[in-house]
Amino acid sequence: MRSPADFDEETGRRSDFAKDLYQHKNHLFRSWFLELLMLCLLIIVLFVAFSDSDLSWFEKLYHHSQYHSLFNHSHQFGSPAYRVTPTHKNMLNTIHKSIESPALQSGGLQYHQAYPHNYQFVMDNTEVCKNNAPFLVLIVPVAPINIAAREAIRQTWGKDRLVQGEVVITLFMLGLHEGADVEKLKQENEQHHDLIQSNFMDTYLNLTIKTMVIMDWLATRCPTAAYAMKVDSDMFLNIDNLVLMLQKPGIPKLNYLTGMLMWDIPVIRSKSSKWYVPEEMYPDPKYPTYTLGMGYVFSNDLPAKFVEVSKSIKPFNIEDAYIGMCMKKLGLSLTPPPNPSQFKTYNSKYDRCEFSTIITYILGSSENLIKYWSDYKKPGPHC
Repeated sequence: MRSPADFDEETGRRSDFAKDLYQHKNHLFRSWFLELLMLCLLIIVLFVAFSDSDLSWFEKLYHHSQYHSLFNHSHQFGSPAYRVTPTHKNMLNTIHKSIESPALQSGGLQYHQAYPHNYQFVMDNTEVCKNNAPFLVLIVPVAPINIAAREAIRQTWGKDRLVQGEVVITLFMLGLHEGADVEKLKQENEQHHDLIQSNFMDTYLNLTIKTMVIMDWLATRCPTAAYAMKVDSDMFLNIDNLVLMLQKPGIPKLNYLTGMLMWDIPVIRSKSSKWYVPEEMYPDPKYPTYTLGMGYVFSNDLPAKFVEVSKSIKPFNIEDAYIGMCMKKLGLSLTPPPNPSQFKTYNSKYDRCEFSTIITYILGSSENLIKYWSDYKKPGPHC
């Protein structure tokens, strides 16, 4: 085929015809190439989505819808969209390094980033469990700057110290945050005596560290409690129903972990996902059975066991699945709640009757918690 330069020596008519033909072929080639590229991408997406032969197509779609629903709700309630920004990438790299190069070594055991004894408490309430051994301890991981969430909980399900005849205490676990006012936090703790703060950075990717520090506090500061619950700050918690559940005769007193159980959940490998976990952090394609992190309940013998076994488990950034991994490493099984329908995620609208039957619901705001609780506590029958 002659080059365009050769055509310049021909007549104008032949030149125009050749140029038109060339442009037409070039347009067809680009269209064909783009269609082929889109087809290849579609094939890759379908292959990744359905490559796990252990899960049926229906199960795959179900698990995807679970994550998709949670992600959509985070947008609905005004939470910022999650992206793996350079800061997040740096934090993930730090976790990677902690896997390969443990911070400390002692007696052949590797102490990695999620091991809570790498951190120290900078604010504490060591006497809170000594005066009156609680039946149940509620510990809420919350950002230091999220004062509104703490105040809402103090006015609602975290208010009462005696529930169904049992002593219940509510505490808040905080890390460090550059935007937090240290003096105001001290004043808040002096007023309420319910803040615990450790010197890890309080970020989403450090939730596993935060959870393990909670376990360390329960094991060392509150070993006399019968049960504990890690419960998120955006939850409606029907504390009466929770205590009634734990009072049932058949509820185990040891090695007990319950909540909304999650089975055969595939690990998310997409870097754009909030739940992205690289293979080098967690190589298996699926997580062990775990309880959804919005709120899970456990007998208080488990925290010390979690802390000890965490020495031999590589850290990864999905905190509830990490606790499931601790249970698996300990050779323990999770227990479904007596009534699994009491542990729920999102609700489409508030219903006073329904809220009287459940234990957990994820809410959109602290304002909703106060509003719903005020209505729920009004005199008169709920249904």
